[in-house]
Amino acid sequence: MATTCVKRAFKYRFCPTDAQAAELSRTFGCVRKVYNMALAARTQAWARQERVNYNQTSALLTAWKKTEELAYLNEVSSVPLQQCLRHLQTAFTHFFAKRAKYPRFKSRKKSRKSAECTTSGFRFCDGRLTLAKMPEPLEIVWSRPLPEGAKPSTVTVSQDAAGRWFVSLLCEDPGVKPLPATDSAVGVDVGLNHLLTLSTGEKVANPRHERKDRARLARAQRNLAKRAKGDGANRAKARRKVAKIHARITDRRRDHLHKLTTRLVRENQTIVIEDLTVRNMVKNRKLARAISDAAWSQFRSMLEYKAAWYGRQVIAVDRWFPSSRLCSVCGTLQEKMPLHVRTWTCDCGATHDRDVNAAKNLLAVGLTASACGDGVRPQRRTPSGQSSAKQEPQRATAGLPRP
Repeated sequence: MATTCVKRAFKYRFCPTDAQAAELSRTFGCVRKVYNMALAARTQAWARQERVNYNQTSALLTAWKKTEELAYLNEVSSVPLQQCLRHLQTAFTHFFAKRAKYPRFKSRKKSRKSAECTTSGFRFCDGRLTLAKMPEPLEIVWSRPLPEGAKPSTVTVSQDAAGRWFVSLLCEDPGVKPLPATDSAVGVDVGLNHLLTLSTGEKVANPRHERKDRARLARAQRNLAKRAKGDGANRAKARRKVAKIHARITDRRRDHLHKLTTRLVRENQTIVIEDLTVRNMVKNRKLARAISDAAWSQFRSMLEYKAAWYGRQVIAVDRWFPSSRLCSVCGTLQEKMPLHVRTWTCDCGATHDRDVNAAKNLLAVGLTASACGDGVRPQRRTPSGQSSAKQEPQRATAGLPRP
């Protein structure tokens, strides 16, 4: 049975010439203009209870290019313009499927500057990438090699708020294969004092990347606040300085999470985590900054896609599972346990570290539910006070009382 190769995006920095930078900036502007015009057309049709699909917006783009007002759209490559219409179609597909909100217009100042090209919009040969409408190849900093014989199917050029230029090449990577199966499993409890606590007792310190650069960021933001909006180059320079500090924080955080998740996936066959609603947790004004800096959602996302690549399993335990209040030795459930209690002693005499105990409980209930084929959500009561028949096997699997 033939196995399909995993497609991976390899992202690199590059240094464009002045002509290339001007052409790419022009392309970004045209992509944003076409996207906004197509979104406006679809919104107007939606108000008339009509639907406009990708083919109709593509026909509109052809008509726009023929007008005198929008003739400049012919000066850039047509491939990124068509791709932005496909992205808009995808956004509406998610909206109609109730997976996302209604698409929003792109902003010249706030939206991400990017342009995507398919195989007809670039040429890649002998490690040299040349985009359409550009006679010279891009000067890419090859920080890591592409897979041998790689043929990019999509190239995305972007510029971040700090002014850095990136190119992302989507290729098939034959090197991504399932790892040899092991018997090891681990429960992972995320936190703020320690970023991760494993069921083995190991604790991973929280680097707190944002806190380390908080003073520098505050100075840069104060300097930016003093610049009037019409200050021109001085305000742009101050804005870029703030963006560079944010980019430094983001890069360090991402690098640390990549190393952690890669290690967990390589060493364990099964990884059990808690299904946290970070979106609601950041509403806590006292902890929002620390929770955002910990990036729990990004950690879970990396863990899940790497597990899918390498043949591992990630189990998410329901957020209402009382992992901290449950004794991992005798199963006694404590009634209350405030956050300031980090160590506690059960009636059976076992003394627990709060986070290690939670990780052990997550591992136990995750493996039990996975083995029985049921979920890991604890039993809930219906409004009538009767247990739901659908939820009863899940409680039997977990073997736990209501939290």
